[in-house]
Amino acid sequence: MGRLRLRGAIFLRGEYSEPWAYESLPPQDVTAILAPGERQLVLFHVVASGRCWIEAGGERHWARAGDVIVLPYNDQHRMGGSDDATPVPIAQILEPPPWERLPVIRHGLGGAATEVVCGYLSCDDALFDPRLRVFPSVFVTTPPPGPAREWVNASIAYALQQTTRVTADRVVSPTSVPELLLAEILKLYLAAAPASTSGWWKALRDPVLAPALAAIHSAPERKWSVETLAREAHASASALDERFRVVLGLAPIRYLTLWRMHLAEELLRTPDMGLVAVAHRVGYESEEAFSRAFKREHSASPSVWRVRRR
Repeated sequence: MGRLRLRGAIFLRGEYSEPWAYESLPPQDVTAILAPGERQLVLFHVVASGRCWIEAGGERHWARAGDVIVLPYNDQHRMGGSDDATPVPIAQILEPPPWERLPVIRHGLGGAATEVVCGYLSCDDALFDPRLRVFPSVFVTTPPPGPAREWVNASIAYALQQTTRVTADRVVSPTSVPELLLAEILKLYLAAAPASTSGWWKALRDPVLAPALAAIHSAPERKWSVETLAREAHASASALDERFRVVLGLAPIRYLTLWRMHLAEELLRTPDMGLVAVAHRVGYESEEAFSRAFKREHSASPSVWRVRRR
């Protein structure tokens, strides 16, 4: 977790009363409001009191006071309380930006109360690439009793007491609480993740996929094929291809390409590394071949992308 470069803020408080439910904005609208220009946004909700559910990707999860809900890919979602209610678009209950202070949503019909504190973080790491789907669409983590839970509660209380600025283009937090919070929650989640968890974490425990992924991650510059990756995994090419598609939803070479592009993004942030060197490091023999592959994924050449990220 120490390598993650996170940037974020506490941006909203929700005070809900039974019955209540809402539907979030589409991901692109959330990004445009909170962090224009960012490509990957992570949302989190800390349940300060009460009980609620959240749905994303077709699954409903319940959370109670002290739990932290994470939406790693900023997926559109629904939230609600214990009583039945028809979700309303959040645009109907949240004052539209620009905001001069921390927004507060008050919604519901006066029954039992639930308070939620929301935040966001932007991060370019492959962990949060929606194409790779390392994490499920939404997960709920319960900090264990003791220092971890006390730290989460104290951190949110502290953040809410601070003055959150709203600039012309984004919400700005005066503390690093959101970054520290997400890093801690990810540690807790990964420590408790069962072997049956689907997606990337399941792949890392898969006897066929694990050695193939290790080979790609340790030497992305090699001229990998399905056959050579299968040899690393001590499996047939057809078996490896099937496992990639079933567990990760990607063909092996498609996964390799996406991983190379993420590595390229990080290398391009190094100002003294030329494009030829970046191309060779991620497995392309020429700058031209690398540029074509990069442009297919990013709709911009490596040189243009690099200038935009300065």
